[in-house]
Amino acid sequence: MASKKNEGKVIVPGTPEERNFVTTFTKGGATSKLSYVILGLENMVNGQVIKGLLFLWAEIVYWFFMFRSGFSMLAGLKTLGTHTQEMVLNEELGIYETVPGDNSMLILLTGVVAIVVTIAFIAVWLFSISSGEHARAQKAAGRHVRSFTEDVKSLANDNIHFSFLAIPVLGLSVFTVMPLFYMILMAFTNYDSEHQPPGNLFHWVELENFKTLLASSDRLSATFWPILGWTLIWGVCATFTCYFGGMVLAMVINSKGIKGKKFWRTLFVITYAVPAFISLRFVATMLGERGIFNVLLEQWGFTASPLPFLTNATWARVTVIVVNFWIGVPVTMLMVSGILMNIPAELYESAKLDGATPFVMFRKITFPYMWFVTTPYLISNLIGNFNNFNAIYFLTGGAPNSLDYFKGAGKTDLLVTWLYKLTKDSNDYNLAATIGIIIFILSATFTLVTFSRSGSVQNEEGFQ
Repeated sequence: MASKKNEGKVIVPGTPEERNFVTTFTKGGATSKLSYVILGLENMVNGQVIKGLLFLWAEIVYWFFMFRSGFSMLAGLKTLGTHTQEMVLNEELGIYETVPGDNSMLILLTGVVAIVVTIAFIAVWLFSISSGEHARAQKAAGRHVRSFTEDVKSLANDNIHFSFLAIPVLGLSVFTVMPLFYMILMAFTNYDSEHQPPGNLFHWVELENFKTLLASSDRLSATFWPILGWTLIWGVCATFTCYFGGMVLAMVINSKGIKGKKFWRTLFVITYAVPAFISLRFVATMLGERGIFNVLLEQWGFTASPLPFLTNATWARVTVIVVNFWIGVPVTMLMVSGILMNIPAELYESAKLDGATPFVMFRKITFPYMWFVTTPYLISNLIGNFNNFNAIYFLTGGAPNSLDYFKGAGKTDLLVTWLYKLTKDSNDYNLAATIGIIIFILSATFTLVTFSRSGSVQNEEGFQ
């Protein structure tokens, strides 16, 4: 039988070709069209009865859920509640009784659940149409149509990827997608310390939180921009001090004149072996007004009063960068040590024969190689430092606080630590959600732009 190629696929004349989602409806028969409304019908007609019944059961369960409570959940998203909880006098008993009202928080949560369930059903709906069309095409071509037992067995063979992905996707949907969607929607409400359900409901305010945070002239905006500026400064300084410091340290330890290389590597790794929050709390105690550093400096006559390591804004910012350098350098040192060992020795030997100095060899060979290999790490580390909660919270707690800042924000606070304070201390969940979205947008944009333009991506063949 003759055959011809069409767009990379071998099509045998007379063999029905599987149609896509649109053409299945426009070119299909009555059964194909009805399968859009009655899930699994095409499967049942073409011999996959159990599979078709499962699709139909999923549809029945979904519509039962929607008519029972789903539509009311979605309708509640329009207002987020109208009746507040109140105290009403019971004239018979002569006491006030609590009359339950709406709860905006639960209404928003149940609405998100209904949306996620609907999205999941749409995915099942699309899959049922695709599965039914595949069964129809197989039967029309005179090929074997898999039974339900064969489909189940295939989950351990050619379709094993579905088995491995099922639980992670379910967990991702329940524990990541729903909370994330809930948080995003919260940024468009006035869910703050003054609107705490059920006593005081919150409602939609559209983009008001973003306008207040970014473009207003009040205290909130005057807090956001300085903290954003310090977050960027901190991220760059924390990343590149550790990067270049670790690089220099690794080069010194790996140089030929150094003895006991394993000892020196072990010595520096001890810092990394201790949990960071323990080290940070210990250092915070040592740098306090009556900490060991200030006590010794005063006793030895170097200072007449305690140095403001953590109480002055400039001192505190420099302190957290230095302490982070001490904690973070071992990680870069270990990574760079492994990379240095893989740089071809012939490159250095050729450079020496050409009369290159050690500095020229570093500039022309070592650093370009290091930069090419470590660019993805550097980008991810920079984003990680923008959101480095531990380094700030456990060392300074964001202090010193400022009366010019909004609700307890401090001079060393990053956006992520300020976000935490807004939720934990002042219950301003709407502002925290807004800041979270801004952090995500900035981080995602920076990561995509820098990573796509890096040599590691544009020259995947390797460093030349």
